[in-house]
Amino acid sequence: MNVTTNSLDALLPFNPVGKLVSKASTVQDGGFLDAMKQALATTSQLQSESGRLSREVTLDNPTVSLEETMLAGVKSNIAFQATLQSRNRIVQAYTDVMNMQV
Repeated sequence: MNVTTNSLDALLPFNPVGKLVSKASTVQDGGFLDAMKQALATTSQLQSESGRLSREVTLDNPTVSLEETMLAGVKSNIAFQATLQSRNRIVQAYTDVMNMQV
């Protein structure tokens, strides 16, 4: 059996006929600076939430589950690692540009 598919079609979001795919509602035509500010703010919020949930679990708050706390910690860690990698690449790009001979 030989099945052929277009591999890029699997990556496209489902779009019902007649509806337009809109830009992400969180970043409006603000550019790179606004996207980075928003990413940093989101990372900060995730870290704060993770810290709060950790404190609540430590204090044996019955309304906070360990699973919820662990998930918040993982989300926070992923966001931090993405931010760190973005910073490293931006610094490397800056260094590359500064070392170019004119």
